[in-house]
Amino acid sequence: MKITGLRTTCVELPIVAPIRTAIHDIRSVGAVLVFLDTDEDATGESYLFSLSGQRLGILRDMVESFAPLVVGEDPRDPEPLWDKLWRDINFFGHKGITLFGISAIDTACWDAAGKAAGRPVVDRLGQVRERVPVYASGGLWLDAEPAALAEEAKGFVAAGFRAMKMRIGRRAEDEDVARVAAVRAAIGPDIELMVDANQGLDRDRAIALGRRLEPLGIAWFEEPVPTYDYEASAAVATALDVPVASGEMEYTRYGFRDLIGAKAAQILMPDLQRVGGVSELLRVAQMGQAEGLPVSPHLFMEYSLMLLGALPNATYLEHMPWFSPLFRESITIEDGTIEVPRRPGLGFTFDPAAIARYRLGGA
Repeated sequence: MKITGLRTTCVELPIVAPIRTAIHDIRSVGAVLVFLDTDEDATGESYLFSLSGQRLGILRDMVESFAPLVVGEDPRDPEPLWDKLWRDINFFGHKGITLFGISAIDTACWDAAGKAAGRPVVDRLGQVRERVPVYASGGLWLDAEPAALAEEAKGFVAAGFRAMKMRIGRRAEDEDVARVAAVRAAIGPDIELMVDANQGLDRDRAIALGRRLEPLGIAWFEEPVPTYDYEASAAVATALDVPVASGEMEYTRYGFRDLIGAKAAQILMPDLQRVGGVSELLRVAQMGQAEGLPVSPHLFMEYSLMLLGALPNATYLEHMPWFSPLFRESITIEDGTIEVPRRPGLGFTFDPAAIARYRLGGA
């Protein structure tokens, strides 16, 4: 089995209402769709994304620059190809856009190999669960006030969620406490509630706020401080009983080695496009397992679902529906969980009609 071609398409999906976090103002999301054609009539698919559709051209060019190194390789054995691309990017560095490109190709290789074999990727990895717990992440944004947050949270419970995440990071600490308290009162004590500061606090503010939120039964405190500040994140993790979750901004096993070594997070959150694709995410999960740390991947809901079915130390799937319109297949939530698909490859395929609808001109 050989790769015969690499293709890309750029799309942009609107968001109904602008989204605010402590550091983001999001009005749309863009994606570079990646296709690896093979000589066995199996095409591997993956994607990269960017907030508000910015810099999609850079992502696309990075992916396409790897075509001469990819064509002719066997996608069923992605590790040698990953190492080949890793060596090739040495001049430009092993973080940033270069890793995005490797991630997209690696993920598409896993998809192509599974499709060619007619088997889901989870079979190759070893399935450990049939259903994966999920938390709602597509709401409870920073600009929402307590009453609106309470109603939205009730809606998530009615939709079948048993866990949800809200964004915090208001300038006034009292406002965040009131907002979290409103959600907790609305959903009761049995629904898991996570909070995410999106790197918007400093160490002292994060510790002070975290101590006030702990009595409200918080499952985790995500990215309380800038993720590059391991010392501050470790200080927050040490000071609080609620665990700190982080890692979506880390690149490869080496970034997570440093994160874990600094004790800067108690829950690891690898992001499929930054970490280095499926191959590297699996390595990071194994590192976490060796240290007794759980893993909850960042975004890439459809692909992460398949992987969480095989990771013993996995906890929650992040339910973010931004890119769901791109796929033929849908996801159904039942009692706070989603079934791991038994479809070939990573289990989800792009819908040509959706691509045509959201495709950027000339992309």
